Amino acid sequence: MTNAKILIAGGGLGGLSAAANLLQAGFDVDVFEQAPELGEVGAGIQFSANATHVLHHIGLAAELARISVTPRAYEFRLHDTKELVQAFPLGEQHLESFGAPYYHVYRPDALALLEARVRALKPDAIYLDHELVDFDEDADGVTARFANGAEARGDALVGADGIKSVVRPKVLGPVPAEFTGDVAWRVAVPRERLPDDFTDRVMTVWMGPRCHAVTYLVRGGDIVNFVGCVETDDPPDESWTAKYPWERMKADFAGWNAELHKIIDAADRDGCYRWSLHIRTPAKGWSTGRVTLLGDAAHATLPYLAQGAAMAIEDGAVLTRALQAEENMAAALDLYQRNRVERTARIVDASTANRTLFHLDTAEELKAAFAERDQGKDRAQWLYSYNPLTVELV
Repeated sequence: MTNAKILIAGGGLGGLSAAANLLQAGFDVDVFEQAPELGEVGAGIQFSANATHVLHHIGLAAELARISVTPRAYEFRLHDTKELVQAFPLGEQHLESFGAPYYHVYRPDALALLEARVRALKPDAIYLDHELVDFDEDADGVTARFANGAEARGDALVGADGIKSVVRPKVLGPVPAEFTGDVAWRVAVPRERLPDDFTDRVMTVWMGPRCHAVTYLVRGGDIVNFVGCVETDDPPDESWTAKYPWERMKADFAGWNAELHKIIDAADRDGCYRWSLHIRTPAKGWSTGRVTLLGDAAHATLPYLAQGAAMAIEDGAVLTRALQAEENMAAALDLYQRNRVERTARIVDASTANRTLFHLDTAEELKAAFAERDQGKDRAQWLYSYNPLTVELV
């Protein structure tokens, strides 16, 4: 079905990676983004092998390696003493075990690579200032309508428009996302503001009562990425780009180790982003005859397994394969979703479980919980070993 016209709502990492996959496979694709320009909040993102396979496939191997950091290990440490609770290797071992690297990437850099690749494949594929407001599906295709009065016609519509998706309610009904009670602080600190021997090339989860933090290097080691996830009684904030007082962030991590506070102290006082974390119960299916969902629109997750973007990238690869495998659109979209539902639900559930694990009250509880599980072995068995380009579609 490579002559099909595919409309994608959403120009984020998921929408653009899907577009690149589809265009490379010979499909005609248009991407519609509501914002006047493509952009991401300056924060880090992690690509394990299951996502990197796809990014290499669409021609980004050299550029991705240039802008990334390859971490040597994944560590879990106590928030106050810095005691190492558990770790597993990344670096060369991840590459050898799973056939693709593990990368830390600055989100704006990743989006820029994907945008450039889509435009190289089809220069006029991306439409900005196109906020999807409605669509109609019929036996022959889909008509999308935008706030600026424009319309677009295609053989299928992919809702890659995030947790606040406009497409999702018409596919699955009005199921609102639930606020988890957690908020995520995000700051990006230039490495030059910190001591020369400040941090190694590792991914560290710092765990403490009712909150945890994640730190790692991005942009070739020039930026330290800090994400601090805190349980709160504050009402949820609907904005993705809300800035909060630096003093609030500093207070949320009172009593934590000096290394974390060096990052916090070096952060721009007016550049502290905080947003509320929402989640939905995993859906059993998210397609109609000509409309489907991708990424957070289909399976919103907590960022506690570092797989939100990876799932969206996997989705785009499997969707492309499904459309290549079936001549009927409804059959293709059903093949796509039934091969994604179980895996994405497992990731959502595992991410939610990590909220409990990382926020245990005492060091003794944390050590006991980690003694019962091997994070590296578990992820190797089912998470990182998945290759969306070669997994059997059934």
